[in-house]
Amino acid sequence: MHPALAAVLRDGPFSVAELPPDVPRWLISNARRAGWILQVLPGVYVPAHAPVDLHRAAIVYTRDQGALSHTTALGVWGLREAAPGEPIHVVVHRGVRLRSTNRLVLHTRHVWPPTQVRAGLPVTAVAESLVDSWPAMAPVERPGPFFAAITGRLTTADRLAEAVSRSPHLAGRAALVDLVGRLAAGCHSPLEIFGADVVFAGLSGARRQVPVIAGGRRYYLDLYLSGERIDIELDGASWHSSAAQRENDMRRDAALAAQGILVVRFSYRRLVNEPRRVRAEVEEIITARRS
Repeated sequence: MHPALAAVLRDGPFSVAELPPDVPRWLISNARRAGWILQVLPGVYVPAHAPVDLHRAAIVYTRDQGALSHTTALGVWGLREAAPGEPIHVVVHRGVRLRSTNRLVLHTRHVWPPTQVRAGLPVTAVAESLVDSWPAMAPVERPGPFFAAITGRLTTADRLAEAVSRSPHLAGRAALVDLVGRLAAGCHSPLEIFGADVVFAGLSGARRQVPVIAGGRRYYLDLYLSGERIDIELDGASWHSSAAQRENDMRRDAALAAQGILVVRFSYRRLVNEPRRVRAEVEEIITARRS
């Protein structure tokens, strides 16, 4: 193999348009016929016997004028897994003369979005990535990455609100505004929304994510009835997944009990499958506490 081409291959994906002058273009044709390289995007090649990094190849395709975006960016941030065969999404400056392919979707921007470097590649910021991805995700899938980003402290409700304000014509925007509002109000999971809106809708005096100091620590109560001093905890599907988590929960509940706060926990299964029965039990508990 020509030494100059071998040097290029060591760097991973490369673009024919940006090959150094000492690499004759006929070498590319010869290398393809010899099975040394594969074309993964128009004019972009990778070593034939190495793992294909499509993310890096996409940035090479844009000649370093783009950033991974939308659902691809969510994958880079660890907030979503791409479906098999899902194309790579990249945002580029308006005026960049490139085209989308079946493996790559280009999005042009008049105003460049906030970006960061992740795993050595430019990627749109978390809030921007979430908002851009909203129309592309199925309604049932949408809330999960938002809650994961908030609980993982990758972004804030304020940053999300700013990103939404920059997308006035986004499809499904009203539902997104509602979700961001709930995040700002302290909701930490889709189960909390379901519990508050469906199971415990209209429950008098109930407040979400109320901070309480107990045993020298600050805790946030999922749904708190201050008059009756009842904390309703909405436990997700992964609750009790470890002995350490169970121990932490028991210590928390004991610290709250020492302050006269009754902790009532409901599992994901019961909240989803028995919402009326759960509501009735809570109303019975409220009546008992008042008496």
